[in-house]
Amino acid sequence: MSDTPVLKIKNLQAKVAEDELRILTGLDLEIKPGEIHAIMGPNASGKSTLAKVLAGHPGYEATAGSVVFQGEDLLELEADERSQAGLFLAFQYPVEIPGVSIANFLRTAVQSRLTDGDELDIFEFSDQLTERMEMLDMDISFAERHVNDGFSGGEKKRNEILQMAMLKPKLAVMDETDSGLDIDALKIVANGVNALVEEDPTMSILLITHYQRLLDYIKPHFVHVMVAGQIVRSGGPEVALDLEAEGYKMYEGFESSANGNSPVTTA
Repeated sequence: MSDTPVLKIKNLQAKVAEDELRILTGLDLEIKPGEIHAIMGPNASGKSTLAKVLAGHPGYEATAGSVVFQGEDLLELEADERSQAGLFLAFQYPVEIPGVSIANFLRTAVQSRLTDGDELDIFEFSDQLTERMEMLDMDISFAERHVNDGFSGGEKKRNEILQMAMLKPKLAVMDETDSGLDIDALKIVANGVNALVEEDPTMSILLITHYQRLLDYIKPHFVHVMVAGQIVRSGGPEVALDLEAEGYKMYEGFESSANGNSPVTTA
């Protein structure tokens, strides 16, 4: 497996667009192909902001630092170009799209990935969708429902995993995918992610979560603690276990240093 990072973030700083509220204050992170990283942190630490900045959300603006994704300057790409390059964001709160079936939504998304002039073979697409849904233990009738319209929390998150399965990203950023899920739904979603990683060992995952419980089912190689807009501790799965036992009280009172680069501790 390649040692060249699929994602390399250096001293990333970001704020709310059209505001001076700085949220990311000097974040460094490197993810290699096939690695699963988890970022944990208290509320308002900047976790979801990081996901939105990576995806190109217009409500956030990177003000300093660099983000290189597969050798490209990610910050110079439009949101759709980032998706085309292989970046996927699983939303914490997936939006509803009444009137658009999941099958049609996915067909449009897959078509957009093809090179100019190529047309998606509808029969190949149908076979692929059926195979993906069977792999994720989903009833095929699910594809005819309107995107997230009237879905339970678990159904919305399963739909996100189905999108991952069809688009086959190089890096999937999962923003609090466990939010609002009961234990049964959590297991279903985690099993889907694990099946995709097993199928493609080069796929990288960035999990953003508050809780250890997701990491009981999706095993990370690295766990990072994010506080005040930067990563303050990195290590293995034991970092999450420490947080589960002690909470974030050890980081109370942490303030970013003047240059936004406080030391990172390693477990």
